[in-house]
Amino acid sequence: MLPRELTENNEKYLLCEYAFFSKDTKGREKETDKCDLRTDFQRDRDRIIHCNSFRRLKHKTQVFLSPAGDHYRTRLTHTLEVAQIARTIARALRLNEDLTEAIALGHDLGHTPFGHAGERILNELSPDGFHHYEQSLRVVDFIEKDGEGLDLTFEVRDGILKHTNQVALTREGYIVRLADVIAYINHDIDDSIRGNIITEDDIPKNIRDVLGHSKSERITTLVRSVIDGGAEDIHMADNDVSNAYQQLHKFMFDSVYTNPKCKSEESKAQSMIAELYKHFSAHIEKLPALYMNLAYRFGIDQAVCDYIAGMTDVYATQVFEDIFVPKGWQFFN
Repeated sequence: MLPRELTENNEKYLLCEYAFFSKDTKGREKETDKCDLRTDFQRDRDRIIHCNSFRRLKHKTQVFLSPAGDHYRTRLTHTLEVAQIARTIARALRLNEDLTEAIALGHDLGHTPFGHAGERILNELSPDGFHHYEQSLRVVDFIEKDGEGLDLTFEVRDGILKHTNQVALTREGYIVRLADVIAYINHDIDDSIRGNIITEDDIPKNIRDVLGHSKSERITTLVRSVIDGGAEDIHMADNDVSNAYQQLHKFMFDSVYTNPKCKSEESKAQSMIAELYKHFSAHIEKLPALYMNLAYRFGIDQAVCDYIAGMTDVYATQVFEDIFVPKGWQFFN
């Protein structure tokens, strides 16, 4: 048997009845020969890891805009933490780890520069609205590989699209949705403590008594609750844990996500993105060739959103300066 066939055969014995089996995929848009070594979901994972959009995540804001420090999360480190948590849950429930990992690694490819601040302003400016989960699907379908797309399987694409506020068709997709919220709430606490926004003791004691008194304890509690819920119906099994999580989220919203100290630069970032949007909408000829082609296919607004959403924080700032900030006069001999 080929290595791929052996893996597909082993899934029948190792995975539970609620898992999605690699051989059952609905496949890709384009007919592609099977890989001898990897299942389709392993192949999707590799296509995502090796794409340009994945690498750019390392220079995109998670919560704090361009923080001065090496240990704050970026969109890339967030993605890796989500993937690890999701794989832990999938393995414990005997679901398909490869499908879970591929969805997790691709779920935020469409995030804008400057985090959710960038997403909000593009959503306001675009007549059709803008949502990062829809953009993540556009990235893998139409933007990567010079407009050819990554041609991922149906199940991975479904999980990417539905990781925020819809129910995925596979349990593996829903695991990623829960892993996402488990990861971000805890690493945002960690970064907020590092940035002297809050302290561990600021978290209400009743929440810590249920979830734990450290990042590690809280992640373990939340992950265990999901695992205890079982593979048949993915959810947090313990109501006390679920309620404590909701209270923790409200605490973070009140103390961090809307904290003026954390958000002091967001208005500047949004103004910058708004100016870029207006400029390229009026000067479509200034778009790179890939996005010119996308404009012909999907319209100017969509292409401009595609271009801006793909920028890193640093590149967006650089493009803005090149267009709008005067340069000193240079004499040439």
